[in-house]
Amino acid sequence: MKLYLATSNLHKIDELKKMLSEAGLQMEVHTAEAIGGMPEVIEDQDTFSGNALKKARALAALLASDSVALADDSGICIDAFDGAPGVRSARYAGEQASDEANLDKLIREMESVPDGLRGGAFVCHLAAVMPGGDEFVFEGEVRGSILRERKGANGFGYDPVFLPTGRKRTTAEMSQNEKSAISHRGIATRKFIAWLKEGRS
Repeated sequence: MKLYLATSNLHKIDELKKMLSEAGLQMEVHTAEAIGGMPEVIEDQDTFSGNALKKARALAALLASDSVALADDSGICIDAFDGAPGVRSARYAGEQASDEANLDKLIREMESVPDGLRGGAFVCHLAAVMPGGDEFVFEGEVRGSILRERKGANGFGYDPVFLPTGRKRTTAEMSQNEKSAISHRGIATRKFIAWLKEGRS
């Protein structure tokens, strides 16, 4: 069985390959670029699951019958903002916004939020469309607080300001192994891998 991830983000591919290997599963893992790239998908759903499934279905339509289409939708949900930016995390500062622009906007808009009310969560929903068309969604969440300034140079997205609960370093200050062990994407991916190992029941 081959796995195709609906992304061109090599960070996500590396994380998935490492976790599969650690679980003792030898599977080919490819980005959508291996089949000519992802078809254009408008992420217009109101939920992470909705967007993840939409992307996974679009990719699955292009794959051979022995392949699994995987797609995730993830983001940061701020308590003080009623869960925003949520599904719009990657486009928080605009449709083509960079990670830096999104992060700048979050820091700026949270300036007036008191320290005790700066909680939030990284959320990931990983959708799998299996050979035959069965669909499954695996969820991961990690709670933490949002710092007032960047710390660390690893990771991507909102990692430099996210301090996981019970930790002393942001996810951008952690090694990839440490981050994967606690990250929202890591949690969702391990649920998927455990399900694969159990025989997809």
